[in-house]
Amino acid sequence: MKLCVIPARGASKRIPRKNIKPFLGKPIIAYSIEAALQSGCFDQVIVSTDDGEIATIAQAYGAQVPFVRPKNLANDHAGTLPVIKQAIEWMEAQGTVVDLACCLYATSPMLQRKHLQEALQQLQVSQADYCFSVTEFPSAIQRAFKITESSRLEMFYPECFNTRSQDLELAYHDAGQFYWGKSTAFKQEKPLYSEFSSPYRLPRYLVQDLDTPDDWIQAELMYQAFIQSGYALK
Repeated sequence: MKLCVIPARGASKRIPRKNIKPFLGKPIIAYSIEAALQSGCFDQVIVSTDDGEIATIAQAYGAQVPFVRPKNLANDHAGTLPVIKQAIEWMEAQGTVVDLACCLYATSPMLQRKHLQEALQQLQVSQADYCFSVTEFPSAIQRAFKITESSRLEMFYPECFNTRSQDLELAYHDAGQFYWGKSTAFKQEKPLYSEFSSPYRLPRYLVQDLDTPDDWIQAELMYQAFIQSGYALK
């Protein structure tokens, strides 16, 4: 079977109750649940949570919450791979064989069902262990610099100072939306940023971190702009 796992723990520091915070009038987790269900990719869509209110909201929007996430996987230091591994192993302990799984973040309102469908196909064709969403950095990372303790500037790659940005190699980062993978890869906790993964590229305008209140405002403005322009977020 193909399993969708949406991790959504109750505690969040920078944005309290982030996983169910209203995003343009609807709990943000609802966008991820709806995209997963509408994609037709999954035999089951579940939410992994330690929080009763999140569980109730998730079920209201069509997801299943078959277990309570263990406390040791619901703290600030719990990584994504162990959470998905636990969900797969729980399902298999109930007699369900999981072939492929997809971790889908609860805070992904820009997620489109076609991206889940295309990434699934890419995973199968590429024969990689994982396929997950990535996007380009908006500027050349080789031209980046830091502010020193004496309030001066220092380049990370000073040898690139005179290199034209168009001559520098493109760099990508995790788009933070979804991670398709073989269940065996998740259970072995194979690293994502490695030769095991095939990158599914998203345009930068569909990628927005949601780590701070400012991020939240920007994401809502972006979403409203898409609606007003007639862009289909489906």
